[in-house]
Amino acid sequence: MTTYSAATATAAVVRAPGGPFTLEEVHLDAPHPDEVLVDIAAVGICHTDLSVRAGRTPGPLPAVLGHEGVGTVRAVGPAVTRVAPGDTVVLTFDSCGRCPECRTGRPVRCRHWEHLNLFGGRRLDGSASAYGADGGELNGRFFGQSSFATRVLASERNAVPVGRELPVELLAPLGCGVQTGAGAVLNVLRPEPGDTVAVFGAGAVGLTAVLAAARLTPAARIVAVDLLPGRLRLARELGATDTVDARTEDPAAAIAGLTGGRGAERALETSGSVRALRRAVDALAVGGLCGVVGAPPAGTEVGLDVPALLARAPRIVGVNQGDADPARFLPVLAELVRTGRLPIDRLVRTYPFADIEAAATAAAGGEAVKPVLLMR
Repeated sequence: MTTYSAATATAAVVRAPGGPFTLEEVHLDAPHPDEVLVDIAAVGICHTDLSVRAGRTPGPLPAVLGHEGVGTVRAVGPAVTRVAPGDTVVLTFDSCGRCPECRTGRPVRCRHWEHLNLFGGRRLDGSASAYGADGGELNGRFFGQSSFATRVLASERNAVPVGRELPVELLAPLGCGVQTGAGAVLNVLRPEPGDTVAVFGAGAVGLTAVLAAARLTPAARIVAVDLLPGRLRLARELGATDTVDARTEDPAAAIAGLTGGRGAERALETSGSVRALRRAVDALAVGGLCGVVGAPPAGTEVGLDVPALLARAPRIVGVNQGDADPARFLPVLAELVRTGRLPIDRLVRTYPFADIEAAATAAAGGEAVKPVLLMR
């Protein structure tokens, strides 16, 4: 075990809703017994990071965001048993490890999930883990990591050891975007032989879902729905059998036409658009299942045709983080990427950490599917 008292890091700090990422020196608290200090090598940019910065998703500011980190364990607390200094770890969402859901292998349903990952900004005991150069407290526990920084504190529960065979830019997205898209398909939708899977939204999560459905399931037809022709072309290259341009076509009608009027047995809404969610439900076959991944602003509601619900019996389920147990799922995803069965390299574009604003702009504008920041 390696111990230490405190550390400094360079972090991208957001101080107010809509404000810029500013690179600042931050100070990290001494680790608690179950915590690990990780030197970050790369971190992906996710829609949720940008949504919190913009104020669309509630989150305490000032804060260090970032929740797709990968790096090397530098030190561990005295109670840590799962990882050791020198391990390469993918950082993912945090969980308490003590509630019934955590103890039964469902950490994504942790009773403290919102505090630990979105709204708390601090440990469960209320203590801060990060401070600005002026000594002021920062919210530094975003998804238990706040990995828009060169060094972070995480818990051993959200630091998952993986092999060193893959480049860090391919490991970073596993912690959220890839886990969410692949997990939604493999853990929740679970297409059966011959099924049609419709994926609404061809961003990082949606395109990962297309990859997983096309390469890892017996689905016969994978339909990608988006507004950007370039994303639809990429979806075809990644395995979509059909695409629907929602600017010019009604997706539900188009999917009905592709399936002889039956509809899709499985649908996944990843864009956060309530209009897209309604179309995804309308596109289902009788008894079909729609997974909801996209997160619009808090309080957003969707209107549904109630008689159609009664007649067609669709199932609608919210999907958080692919309903995955990261300790088991992330090493599997890493192996699928390593063996070429999940070629997420087609989604990744790298940027130096100092260019975080350019990377965020590219993500928000659809220019980059999955920007990944390299710390060195």
